[in-house]
Amino acid sequence: QVQLVESGGGLVQAGGSLRLSCAASGRTFSNYIMAWFRQVRGKEREFVGCISRSADTTSYADSVKGRFTISRDNEKNMAYLQMNSLKPEDAATYYCAAGPNSSRRSSSYVKWGKGTQVIVSS
Repeated sequence: QVQLVESGGGLVQAGGSLRLSCAASGRTFSNYIMAWFRQVRGKEREFVGCISRSADTTSYADSVKGRFTISRDNEKNMAYLQMNSLKPEDAATYYCAAGPNSSRRSSSYVKWGKGTQVIVSS
């Protein structure tokens, strides 16, 4: 079993950067695909990106490709989302998720954090 806690959200100006962290408890972190999703109130949860168990493969939504980078440290049970060149439309609550398969569907992920809010001022 793994439990996830996100941190690092906050207020940033458009064009700025933030690094989100996802701390995982439990001994099985390296067994999971890790992903980041985001959600604006009233809208569906949106895939941001995911990273393979060994961190050798990543996949991103087109809307963030080239600006966001996902990484993980299996020794520390941590996953990260580096967000650069932030835009107002990136503002959302960001969630990290763990699952058995690489997927862009939120239903594929079995563990979720409670989220961290990102606000981007224009």
